Amino acid sequence: MARKQGSHSDITGPKVRAAALRLIARHGYAAVSMRQIAAEVGIQAGALYNYTPDKQTLLFDLMHGHMVDLLGAVEAADFDGTALAQLEAFTRFHIQFHLPRADQVFVSYMELRNLSDENFATVEAKRREYENALERILRVGEVEGTFHIPDPRITTMAIIAMLTGISNWYRAGGRLETDKIEAIYWDMVRRSVTA
Repeated sequence: MARKQGSHSDITGPKVRAAALRLIARHGYAAVSMRQIAAEVGIQAGALYNYTPDKQTLLFDLMHGHMVDLLGAVEAADFDGTALAQLEAFTRFHIQFHLPRADQVFVSYMELRNLSDENFATVEAKRREYENALERILRVGEVEGTFHIPDPRITTMAIIAMLTGISNWYRAGGRLETDKIEAIYWDMVRRSVTA
């Protein structure tokens, strides 16, 4: 098969990552072959290695890229004011960032077990950076006397798990608009940390 017209690394590379993301989210990392990814993109299996050295690297690139995007977005976000205001801003940020990225969220949480030890450590360090942003808010709230929580680390993990879980059930066009979902989740988060 001849090289497809328009098959350049800046065009085909993102197509490879998008196809891998879709297939892994749908079938799981172990069930997806490089040949399937190549077929989805419309290139020969051997040509796939022009864009990634192997499937492990492709998975790592997807997960690491998601975390880099998340950390960049959280760094640019406006979490000012009291701890309560910061927590609300974080809650809404998390929902708004993750809802349109259901496949990335699924792969980032469900496929951690398939990363090599070195890749796992790198992705886990990025996840920890994100978790620390929320934990700092909770600790400020404790100092202010606004939040009453038994353990800031466990509370951090519980809140993130609750907020991330929206990606499992949310579907665009459902009965609730996203602003209503945000309000409901913010109320649950607020109640979980205040007396």
